[in-house]
Amino acid sequence: MTRMEPAPTEPPEPPEPASRTRRFMDAVDERLGIRAIQYPVPSHANTVGYSLGGLTAVSLLILIATGIVMAQFYNPDPAFANESVRHLVRAVYLGKYLRGLHYWAAEAMYVLAILHLLRIYLTGSYKRPREGNYLIGVGMFALTIGAMFTGTVLKWDQEGYEALSHNLEIGKLLGGLGFWFNSDFSGHVPLLVRLYVAHVSMIPMLILGLLVLHALLVKRHKISPRPDNPAESGEPFEPFTHHLRRIGALGLVLLSVLSVLAIVFPPGIGSTPVEGIEVTKPPWMYWWLFTLENWIGLPGILWGAGVLFALLILLPFVDRGPERHWRRRPVAMILGAAVVAFLIVLTILEAVTTPAQHLMGG
Repeated sequence: MTRMEPAPTEPPEPPEPASRTRRFMDAVDERLGIRAIQYPVPSHANTVGYSLGGLTAVSLLILIATGIVMAQFYNPDPAFANESVRHLVRAVYLGKYLRGLHYWAAEAMYVLAILHLLRIYLTGSYKRPREGNYLIGVGMFALTIGAMFTGTVLKWDQEGYEALSHNLEIGKLLGGLGFWFNSDFSGHVPLLVRLYVAHVSMIPMLILGLLVLHALLVKRHKISPRPDNPAESGEPFEPFTHHLRRIGALGLVLLSVLSVLAIVFPPGIGSTPVEGIEVTKPPWMYWWLFTLENWIGLPGILWGAGVLFALLILLPFVDRGPERHWRRRPVAMILGAAVVAFLIVLTILEAVTTPAQHLMGG
């Protein structure tokens, strides 16, 4: 009996050579590990509610880009600061648009950060194991408020001067803790210059550093699951890069809206400040604090901000239960709604208060 020889097999086809672009990307990834951001994320991460943090980051990028350009024309010397802003708006090509885009991006970042915090609260995403990342977010929110304050002062018009005057008084109330707002801290450097350095350097670097840490912890702990599907059963996943594409698309929509606002509603700038008078209202995000000042004096601003951030910081350590769905957290929902309603009422009260009435109340 003869043994049958195996039929000859076709040699495997050699793999197609990689393109130059692919070889370049492989070389970059080998050294920088860019593909590490392709970790899987659930599909609900692409909803608007779960994209608010990414849109806040987009607003920050717009602020940095426009701020870099504007800084080339700004003079932080108190004698020339106001005029340098006017020169930017009147004489620099696209200066008026850039300043308007910067202004509205700051407004958007503040609003989006609040909405992001509210989403975190409603879905219980501050709970274990995400307590640390939640506190990092609270820190970035505080720095955002600081950036808006310093940006208001840098205009060096009447509104900016009065905002600085209030903070100088609060610095005195803090005693030694308010040393940075004391002119004796660095007597040979105007406080406006130090605020400029804080606005364009210190605060952005701190926010960016916390943002990187925030993103790394999101990757480690994953994007929080929906409260109604904590096991993420049956939910499709896709690479994080796809999520970034959707954030990018939403970011372009945000940029378009902000551009329209910058053109149609450009921010104004007042005249050079006059010392010893108070004739303007603060920016709207501070109105609730100024109602407290009307009630109990200047310490109301300090106590109001302190209590609010104390509540935000204590939240994950007080509400430690595993339940995350808002319908099964009635106490947390009632208390949260009460705080939000209180802040809205305080804001409305200041909205209908004239500067003269504020001075009489304060």
